[in-house]
Amino acid sequence: MFLTNGALFANLLPRYPGLKAELALSNVKFGLVVAAYPSGALLAGLAAAALIRRFWSSRLAVAGTAITSVALFAASFAPNGLLLAAAFALGGAADALTDVAQNSHGLRVQRRFGRSIINGFHAIWSIGAVLGGLMGAAAVALQVPLPLHLGISGLLFSLVAMLAYRWMIPGPEHDDVEVTTAGIRVVKAGTASRGGSAKYFVLLALVLLTVAGSVVEDSGSTWAALYLSGSLEAPQALAAFGFIALVGAQFVGRMLGDRLVDRFGERRVAQAGGLIAALGMGTALLFPSVGGTIAGFAAAGLGIATLVPAALHTADELPGFKPGTAITLVSWLMRLGFLAAPPLVGLLADETSLRVGLVVVPIAGIVAFLCAGVLAGRTRRHDST
Repeated sequence: MFLTNGALFANLLPRYPGLKAELALSNVKFGLVVAAYPSGALLAGLAAAALIRRFWSSRLAVAGTAITSVALFAASFAPNGLLLAAAFALGGAADALTDVAQNSHGLRVQRRFGRSIINGFHAIWSIGAVLGGLMGAAAVALQVPLPLHLGISGLLFSLVAMLAYRWMIPGPEHDDVEVTTAGIRVVKAGTASRGGSAKYFVLLALVLLTVAGSVVEDSGSTWAALYLSGSLEAPQALAAFGFIALVGAQFVGRMLGDRLVDRFGERRVAQAGGLIAALGMGTALLFPSVGGTIAGFAAAGLGIATLVPAALHTADELPGFKPGTAITLVSWLMRLGFLAAPPLVGLLADETSLRVGLVVVPIAGIVAFLCAGVLAGRTRRHDST
């Protein structure tokens, strides 16, 4: 599920420069069109918890994947920015439901394991994003028509999602925050005792943490190819590697993430990641070059690798909320970053330059460093008997 979710939208990203040019959109207008995707996600996202309780996370994830595929296929026929935005809004709504459902299901699996594995699931998402980005770059290089490209990718990954359903945990979600596995109980330092009004402060910090991650991710997905091909005059096929570098490094960070979290705790790993993102992309913007910018996006992807998994894990274990409610709220409000970043960067780009607009990336890294304090320290395991 994580692989298909990462691959679907990533197929479209290398086609952004061509779409923008074909529809004659300014940076601001293009940013507003892209923002329709998280707008749809915000409208639909709050329904995820109720839908999960009603239809199960496994079923919702598969259905959301299929609807996202249809929406992106429809986007390939859009004759103007307005209809493209409408297709994006539908895709974003379905993607939000898929995102919450797959994370909720992944955390069910993690609780059965009794140790951190959620970063591994998000690493699979990054593999999907790299795969989708490479498919999109190949389609650009081979001049494959957009409807044919997105039709094939949508059908392929919808079938993969349906096949994956056979191996997902059956049955409804349960309030099983603490699950014993082989006599081991997992307790996260700094999270178990939070309740009352403090939980809302933690929830706000978790939202800011995920927004920081989403701003970095969106800057790579929306603007990397445009910055490299426009401001730095790289060929379009090469420009696609800005986003591919980001999600590729993100994959590496997530593959290492569970081991690092078990050793150092979510807090320290996230704080270090925020600094890596800020310093890496900040340096790339100070000294612009094609190679340096691709490396800067890679540093940003590595830095934010564990932010969203850690925030969703912490939200899922917050006391005082019904099952699925806190994780739905954080996942829903995370879309604010995807909503605000495209038009903000586009406005800055039109008024100054895209290089200035991308300063939001190192700023987001600093925000992540500051908000990571609400995450858990090192994991303490002890016998449950």
